[in-house]
Amino acid sequence: MPTRAHPIRSPRRASSPRRAPWLALVLALALHALAPAARAEAQTAAPVAAAPAVAIAADLAPAPEGGTRLSVVLSRPVEARAFVMERPDRAIVDLPEVNFQLPPEAGRRREGVVASYRYGLFAPGRSRIVIDLAQAATVARVATATRPRDGATLLTIDLARSDRDAFRRAAVAPEPARPRPAPAREAVDARPLVIVDAGHGGTDPGAIAANGVFEKDIVFGVAQGLVQRLEASGRVRVRMTRERDVFVPLADRVRIARDARADLFVSIHADSISAAPQVRGATVYTGSERATDAESARLADRENTADAAAGADPGEGPGDVADILQELTLRETRGFSARFAQGLLGQLGRVMEMSAKPHREAGFRVLRSPDVPSVLVELGYLSSKRDLDLLLSEEWRGRVTAQMAGAIETFFSARLPAPGPALAGRGADAPRVVDGAESPRPEPSEPPRLGPSEPPRFGRAARAASRAAQAEPGPAAPVSP
Repeated sequence: MPTRAHPIRSPRRASSPRRAPWLALVLALALHALAPAARAEAQTAAPVAAAPAVAIAADLAPAPEGGTRLSVVLSRPVEARAFVMERPDRAIVDLPEVNFQLPPEAGRRREGVVASYRYGLFAPGRSRIVIDLAQAATVARVATATRPRDGATLLTIDLARSDRDAFRRAAVAPEPARPRPAPAREAVDARPLVIVDAGHGGTDPGAIAANGVFEKDIVFGVAQGLVQRLEASGRVRVRMTRERDVFVPLADRVRIARDARADLFVSIHADSISAAPQVRGATVYTGSERATDAESARLADRENTADAAAGADPGEGPGDVADILQELTLRETRGFSARFAQGLLGQLGRVMEMSAKPHREAGFRVLRSPDVPSVLVELGYLSSKRDLDLLLSEEWRGRVTAQMAGAIETFFSARLPAPGPALAGRGADAPRVVDGAESPRPEPSEPPRLGPSEPPRFGRAARAASRAAQAEPGPAAPVSP
């Protein structure tokens, strides 16, 4: 489990003189030049995995034969495979793991048949470039060559315009999901298990702020801060759906929680509405087939396309309710989800601005677990300068994660051991701090009970019956289409 907060890099610093990427390339090429001298010694030593290639530049330009060419400068040769997929139309470039050191603006410029492109870690040991197509196009050529002036490797992908029929014939179908090994059994631990889900990741950056900051980086930092606080108290067990900048399919996030028999699933996001920069504040969502309002429905639809945007098979989530037992289990689960959401809102409202309608419902795929209470927290809007400034503030994030941890522990209060020093001072009479300003302390009152009168580890038998009735196959590993 991570032990320190994930750094959020300043886009200005990243786009200033690009010394770090070029330094990485120089070092990589220097090591490559020393390889012959070290090879004999390496033969007698234990094998060591090669460091990932470094990508230090990328460019779009018209292809010599027509169409569009994407060129990527790498520190050493890699094997690349490219193909196209439809719905949505995109070209996929699969690579071994690559350390992308590209400037923040890389991939946003439109050129020819390319509308934009994204890149990142797609699965352990595998990276991917996803090219959004402005029109139907096929992969005409993939080639690598050594650049004479500095020895760097130039990877080129040529895309040629095509008609719809030719594109459809060239498009590949997603690979069937491969089963993942069953998780190893752990020693019995009576503490509740909380799954913290940092939204997006890898080839899926999520929303992008005007200054180039990615949603995936912001929410990962907040998720790590929450995990650290929960681990410090030791009163609940906690896991993350991703522990680094890697793509995790939506269905897998749900399966991680269900396979671990989690007691609570908390997904962390940060929305963006470029057309309404004045809109700001946090919102807590719970799952429902019918959205509270049109804005919530649009947001859920956008989040639910994350797999396709990353060039992955959307896969299947939990099945539909098949019988009355499952329906009762789902209803009970959503009741717990709503109860936790209300308690979380009460805690967050002390330290941050809430949206006009702070509790909403929508059909998010990550909230569809029939037997794990689940909420999705939108911390704010990257399109709001004020929200963005707060999201980048370590002090503000510290206050927010403290309140989130307090809400979680209160939800499980009937099952938790006595609080230790780490929980001191987190009472209901704490001063309310919003956007850095402390407001008067509220009148003393009995704190609302966020959890049910009985411990929220509801119906293990109902859970087992629900799983058996669904006969759901084993979890799928992230795979290429």
